[in-house]
Amino acid sequence: MRIRALALSVAALATISIGLTGCSSGDAGSATPSAAVQGPAVPVTVPSAPERVDAARFAEVIASPGVTIIDVRTPEEFATGHIEGAVNYNVESPDFGTQIGALNPADAYAVYCRSGNRSQAAVAAMSQAGISGIYELENGIVAWDDAGLPTVS
Repeated sequence: MRIRALALSVAALATISIGLTGCSSGDAGSATPSAAVQGPAVPVTVPSAPERVDAARFAEVIASPGVTIIDVRTPEEFATGHIEGAVNYNVESPDFGTQIGALNPADAYAVYCRSGNRSQAAVAAMSQAGISGIYELENGIVAWDDAGLPTVS
């Protein structure tokens, strides 16, 4: 019994150590998020109303299978660096309504902009279109970068 408890403790410490190392080495130019950012691929619960979340929770959400990441900045901003796997739906574009109208209202979406202002407008428009399963990144990609989480360009 003691050997099993010791083995579990060692495994837990190794996991924590690897996770901390992965977080501290977050290279903003990295093409692939570290395992610590991605976390386990556990399905996320689709919220019944939009939720504004911090960067750590947003990272957990986007690591979940079936979540569509939507960057609502301009194509020029998107090209300078975005979260891996994100699609670019410019909230200021005349066809934004058409783009979100094509989304499945039953799916989960992770939405962000630069600082959290435009994503609020995007989330409002998505909600009006009948989409409620939205996680919004509080303070946008600025908060993501401040947390040392990776982007691609």
